[in-house]
Amino acid sequence: MAGHSKWKNIAHRKGKQDAARGKIFTRLSKEIMVAARQGGGDPTANARLRLAISKAREHNMPNDNIERVIKKATGELEGVNYEEISYEGYGPAGVAVYVEVVTDSRNRAASDMRHIFSKYGGNLGESGCVSWMFDKKGIININKADITIDEEELLLLALDAGADDLIGDEDAFEIVTEPDSFEQVKEQLVAADIQINSSEITMVPQNTISLTGDDAKKMLKLMEKLEENDDVQNVYANFDISDEDMQKYHS
Repeated sequence: MAGHSKWKNIAHRKGKQDAARGKIFTRLSKEIMVAARQGGGDPTANARLRLAISKAREHNMPNDNIERVIKKATGELEGVNYEEISYEGYGPAGVAVYVEVVTDSRNRAASDMRHIFSKYGGNLGESGCVSWMFDKKGIININKADITIDEEELLLLALDAGADDLIGDEDAFEIVTEPDSFEQVKEQLVAADIQINSSEITMVPQNTISLTGDDAKKMLKLMEKLEENDDVQNVYANFDISDEDMQKYHS
């Protein structure tokens, strides 16, 4: 979980930079569009769309933008046809890397993934080669400074709501849920006046590989280049890097 959390912190900082360039809205729009195409444009009947809209609102995407994307997905407005593809491979020291792509060009996406993996110290693998090393989980992040109850009270509240676990560090708590109970846990936390910093359904590694020195530097560069690709929605990897090396090698 440590590697997951550290990279998400980096991704969060990067997300702020992306927002200035408009990239984060593009990724959120793609997620809304795919969700609406698959399950319909009514968020009350489409859990994935509800989650995508919630994430868009967390990033202050205007409602007009959200509604326009849904209309494009359902055919009310003309729009681009996107498809979801996953790519799996390995980074330095055998780190498992799982990439989720939403693209309007399968050939371009495949070419880009091969190029990035090979240029930055990785190897693109076959479908299924690393996905088994990750579990799909709901992660709800809460800043310690934002709540008045202690860890034991928060744990009991989370477990009663249907969560699996509570993990704390110096500054924050992460509540872990199964995907099916994610929305229920969020709703009960909000009802209890618990301020949520961020929430998502993500892929959590079952085990992590500790990286140092050159391997750590190469791994962070690979992750950075994958995240920068316009077709990439999410990147997951099972590495763990010390805070010192994280600060040293991540620009």
